[in-house]
Amino acid sequence: MYSNDKKTKIVATVGPACSDKEVLKRMVKAGVNVFRLNFSHAVYDVLREVIVSIREINEEMGTNVAILGDLQGPKIRIGEVQNNGITLKTGDRLKLITEKCIGNKDRIYLNYLEFPLDVEEGDQVLLDDGKIKFEVISTNRLDEVEVVVIHGGLLSSKKGVNLPNTKVSLPSLTEKDLGDLEFILDHDLDWVALSFVREAKDIVELRERITARGKDIHIIAKIEKPQAIDNIDGIIAATDGIMVARGDLGVEYPIEKLPTIQKLLVQKCLKESKPVIIATQMMESMITSFMPTRAEANDVANAVFDGADALMLSGETSVGQHPVQVIEYMVRIIKNVEDEAQHIYHRDNETPQESDDFISDSLCYIATRAAKYINANAIIGMTKSGYTAYQIASYRPKAPVFIFTPDQALLTRISLLWGVRAFFYDKLTTTDETISDVLRMLKEKKLVQKNDVVVNTGVMPIKSKNRANFMKFSVVE
Repeated sequence: MYSNDKKTKIVATVGPACSDKEVLKRMVKAGVNVFRLNFSHAVYDVLREVIVSIREINEEMGTNVAILGDLQGPKIRIGEVQNNGITLKTGDRLKLITEKCIGNKDRIYLNYLEFPLDVEEGDQVLLDDGKIKFEVISTNRLDEVEVVVIHGGLLSSKKGVNLPNTKVSLPSLTEKDLGDLEFILDHDLDWVALSFVREAKDIVELRERITARGKDIHIIAKIEKPQAIDNIDGIIAATDGIMVARGDLGVEYPIEKLPTIQKLLVQKCLKESKPVIIATQMMESMITSFMPTRAEANDVANAVFDGADALMLSGETSVGQHPVQVIEYMVRIIKNVEDEAQHIYHRDNETPQESDDFISDSLCYIATRAAKYINANAIIGMTKSGYTAYQIASYRPKAPVFIFTPDQALLTRISLLWGVRAFFYDKLTTTDETISDVLRMLKEKKLVQKNDVVVNTGVMPIKSKNRANFMKFSVVE
């Protein structure tokens, strides 16, 4: 039985541990709603097979699991170092250079040509997820930067570099990203995630490239830079959703501020009806362990309390020893919170009266409140664009939300949205006949039963391209 009665969605990263179709199928049965393809480790032939498998699973199981392509972005790394590891001590001085070399205690190659131009004296340089810390002493503005070791340790080859104080001039889309984006567009994935977003124009540039190809893939902005926090309102306005990427964000931003930043970002996305994913180290111990730690269980639960649309697993499923079990544990934690914590439901998001969508937004809000007042068994939305689904989900109703649409692509895309299940319906008939049809479909699927009360929303006339403009109560016959 597909575990689809939870409201908070699960995003699982595909990797060697779960690329086999049967494992993917077991993960879907356990409760995965979105599969993430990490293009930092992209092998196109493997990804093609995975995409085919996921779509076959949807056909075979009647599911609508979405696919998210995650672009690597301008990841800064050091090059090779001697013996694949050098020990640096606090107080040591060395140079970071932009000319390739085998690194040693005196000089290390950095794959960021503009580094000597962008960096300033006193800037921090963090390596290997912040385990090693340098401070800039000087730069020649050409090809080398002198640093002093503030916190030392063993530094091995090709470790990642974070620059929390530096305004990095690298483009948001690298040459690799542009090639990966073409693959994503060619295969019509549902979502594309842009890494290291710094401002709204990063999203705008990506959207222009997608539109130029005549595609409608939606964008997730990964929030992992301090500059993104500074520009967060513009980023949320420009994007279709965000990911709180706590890995790099927790390195570059004061770690003690991360919990409140997570809550702030979720609240902002709820207000703007944009989905938000919480990512990184949610069940990290289950890469090897058969069960999560108590702290991880609390982390997952707290993300549900916050109101996140989805929780993401990375190494836990891509390379972990228990890719199916980690889904099962996450589902158990999610469902327990959703069953017992009533305050997570019925959120209030005020819509400004000057908004062009004030009427439809208000109607969606009123529908969720009506469902609460009459203790409805379901909220049913009819939509061509998906707008109604985003709005209803943002108010976090307790009643199940069933969305009917004639757009096949929308069926999978909105699988990311909290509490929403989508179904295909493309008849152009009267409103009353449409409501009767969808109730019959839900009854056949045993999602509603005789005498259930439901709240219907949609547009009248049914052929109209306008947004939701009516609400009706129905009793299942």
